Amino acid sequence: MGRTLQNTMINLGLQNACDEAVYQLGLDMEELEEIEEDAGLGNGGLGRLAACFLDSMATLGLAAYGYGIRYEYGIFNQKIRDGWQVEEADDWLRHGNPWEKARPEYMLPVHFYGHVEHSAAGAKWVDTQVVLALPYDTPVPGYMNNTVNTMRLWSARAPNDFNLRDFNVGDYIQAVLDRNLAENISRVLYPNDNFFEGKELRLKQEYFVVAATLQDIIRRFKASKFGSTDTVRTVFDSFPDQVAIQLNDTHPAMAIPELMRIFVDIEKLPWDKAWDLTRRTFAYTNHTVLPEALERWPVDLVEKLLPRHLQIIYEINQRHLDHIASLFPDDVDRLRRMSLIEEGGIKRINMAHLCIVGSHAVNGVAKIHSEIVKTQVFEDFAELEPEKFQNKTNGITPRRWLLLCNPGLAELIAEKIGEDYVRDLSQLTKLHEFVDDDLFIREVAKVKQENKVKFALYLEKEYKVKINPSSMFDVHVKRIHEYKRQLMNCLHIITMYNRIRRDPAKLFVPRTVIIGGKAAPGYHMAKMIIKLINAVAQVVNNDPVVGSKLKVIFLENYRVSLAEKVIPATDLSEQISTAGTEASGTGNMKFMLNGALTIGTMDGANVEMAEEAGEENLFIFGMRVEDVTELDRKGYNAQLYYDRLPELKQAVDQIKSGFFSPKEPNLFSDVINMLFHHDRFKVFADYEAYVKCQEKVSELYLNSKAWTKMVIKNIAAAGKFSSDRTIKEYARDIWHVEPSDLKIPPPNEPRDAAQDKTPNGTAA
Repeated sequence: MGRTLQNTMINLGLQNACDEAVYQLGLDMEELEEIEEDAGLGNGGLGRLAACFLDSMATLGLAAYGYGIRYEYGIFNQKIRDGWQVEEADDWLRHGNPWEKARPEYMLPVHFYGHVEHSAAGAKWVDTQVVLALPYDTPVPGYMNNTVNTMRLWSARAPNDFNLRDFNVGDYIQAVLDRNLAENISRVLYPNDNFFEGKELRLKQEYFVVAATLQDIIRRFKASKFGSTDTVRTVFDSFPDQVAIQLNDTHPAMAIPELMRIFVDIEKLPWDKAWDLTRRTFAYTNHTVLPEALERWPVDLVEKLLPRHLQIIYEINQRHLDHIASLFPDDVDRLRRMSLIEEGGIKRINMAHLCIVGSHAVNGVAKIHSEIVKTQVFEDFAELEPEKFQNKTNGITPRRWLLLCNPGLAELIAEKIGEDYVRDLSQLTKLHEFVDDDLFIREVAKVKQENKVKFALYLEKEYKVKINPSSMFDVHVKRIHEYKRQLMNCLHIITMYNRIRRDPAKLFVPRTVIIGGKAAPGYHMAKMIIKLINAVAQVVNNDPVVGSKLKVIFLENYRVSLAEKVIPATDLSEQISTAGTEASGTGNMKFMLNGALTIGTMDGANVEMAEEAGEENLFIFGMRVEDVTELDRKGYNAQLYYDRLPELKQAVDQIKSGFFSPKEPNLFSDVINMLFHHDRFKVFADYEAYVKCQEKVSELYLNSKAWTKMVIKNIAAAGKFSSDRTIKEYARDIWHVEPSDLKIPPPNEPRDAAQDKTPNGTAA
């Protein structure tokens, strides 16, 4: 979520008033804003997308709730020591959190372990351990519409009789100390992005948020007028018409068997009725195609922790496979491929398959990704129910990612096309009229330059590094992962360095290359990549031959509040994942909206950005998905590229020989070995095209006016990538609710009784 203060002032239309009031108290608002901690309750794109979605849902007047876990410790703080990443706990609640309100009156029990008893009355889950879920509510204000929604985060609490109610009479002190075991559930965020780690505590977290949330939803449903008992209909008949639940990846997949458990075991609905209601309630968004990221929980673990849920999953699977067998008799391989249970070795539950079977809609997050989901990852399921599969291209909130972080540009745009674009970003197309307006071109360039100077000052103050604000700011910020290919950027830096040294007199367009992002603490290769970047920076930044032509900065502790500073100052946005691996990306959209040009592959939303702006207005290079597939078929041989490309060979040899690590020449042997022998993401295959494309970037940067014209064309084409558009599509195609742009009256104005009646509508 990042910081809340400035976003709240902007959405309430109070920013100028507050700035002025605080100034009159002799304080500086910006200094005050810097004191607030980021709420870092997610890992990367997935968590930030949810935050943008909450802002859009409130702005569109949807009755929507965001549910999650109130982690005591969020994503770790990253320190760089001697070029290595070091993790520190993110004690973000140390000084309290003024934005949250604890709601003990809505505390709910969550059960674990125990066993199942079957009788004529049905199944009973008994002898469980209970953990209490205490909700904390944070307001989510819409933009200038007097709507405030709620983000409800659950915190784990031990019940007061924890470990004291059983025959455990003796050790009272130990029993109280053991309360920590229950409360550890909400202690810390697992720091993996795009990687599945099958730990018991993680499964507990996933079930904890799901069980508490579903009880909350059902309590609210029963209390509403829609839930009132009708003589004709079952109480729950209208449930899917009143409730829509969107599963943000498979992490909350246990919601499907949990809702079935509530309907069948507790509310005593017949299975078929319960299953119909469940499927119509849930929809699933897939966020990654990387096999190592797909959740596959061991059956033994689920059986121990959630025995009733395992039985329900088995029953769902049995009926699912019976259905497929009836359609495809004798096709045992299809049954094996489509089963929710993976046999062979340890039995596992494929959570994505559970989500697809238990949902009425499945979507990817960019056109190309949704195609891959349909034709490759889940092709059997798409063949069975093609109408279930959709696309919903991701977006970003223009409130935080333009108004808040880049007021200079936002104001400049408003002067030309008015202020309405903030709620309807498609209006940015009106900027096309000013693409040849010399004054506007100069003003856009001026705002960028001011942002660059401001960021350069920040780097100097915080990190004691001096950079040249007139150099091209070439920025690569995102989680560190092999598929995102920070290594390819690193090879390009080394190549530029070698070119400068080979011919110091030759014209070279000065660059400041800024790379930032966190590596999962257990991801060895990602941590080696950080060390390599810092080792290269050490050499490049201290070579007198290079001087101010090339500087390399590793941006420590990349997070939302730092993104808000670096993105408006960026000239070149690096979006260079191997085609077919980045589901969408959202940083790409933030840079586009803030006047950076993109160098990127035809991957994720880059494809649609090129479609909107014209491919000639992005620096697109490298293999397409088809080329990657073909190369896989032939077999990728890294050695071929190394032998054919002298500059690649030189750069690789320098890393290999210890040129960047003289005290430890073999420091990067793991990286080199990976690049030659098991590089799934084919860095060498795109190296040549990447370097050539970077030459075109430098050439254009020399012509400031032509560069800025291209920038304006990009901003004018960024309208599609508002999360408001994304949420409207979810609302209409999946949740079946109508967004309203009605501004409800402020609380100080009396409302007509007639206006007080809310029309029937789903809460998402």
